[in-house]
Amino acid sequence: MSDGVISSGWGVLDASHEALRTAVRAVPADGWHLPTPCTDWTVAQVFQHAVGDQIGYAAALTGEPGPDFNPFAPSGEMAGVDPQVFLEDALARAAKAWASVARDATEVPVPLPPHQLSPWSGSAACGLDAAVHAWDIALATARPSPLTPELARPLLKLAKETVEPLRSYGAYSAALAPEPGDDDVAALLRYLGRDPGWSGS
Repeated sequence: MSDGVISSGWGVLDASHEALRTAVRAVPADGWHLPTPCTDWTVAQVFQHAVGDQIGYAAALTGEPGPDFNPFAPSGEMAGVDPQVFLEDALARAAKAWASVARDATEVPVPLPPHQLSPWSGSAACGLDAAVHAWDIALATARPSPLTPELARPLLKLAKETVEPLRSYGAYSAALAPEPGDDDVAALLRYLGRDPGWSGS
């Protein structure tokens, strides 16, 4: 990938990382306090959670330390934080870790239940977290969604493999009923308990 961006070699994950990168770059200086589709979390908190999760996926693969904060209790405090540096460090860690995964491995470790997935599913699970939170941040800041139908399709396949057990942990809300006219993005969002038409106003 260009501009010094590290490729993981896993297409869904790389596209998801780019979606998150796009959403974060577009956050205005005064946008970090805005509400998001993640109930009770601001843009800053969703951002911190997404960064922490990428570090967590990398740590599961490499054995290196995980995030030095709890991604499930993000502070929302952004004083002294350069968002681009904070994000790129996490994405680079994740991309490097996944780049080292053998394509023919039977299973690889992941930080959330079931804690072991096939390489494709594990990389896509890491991508799912990044891509959906990219959508959260984009909508919260009134920017175009970087989550495309082409990316949503494989992510929905992965979500249907892994999400149900995670609902009991609070990682995802109950699925919303499909509606006529839903595209691939809407289908993914509703499956994850998100309203595709969410508005912070």
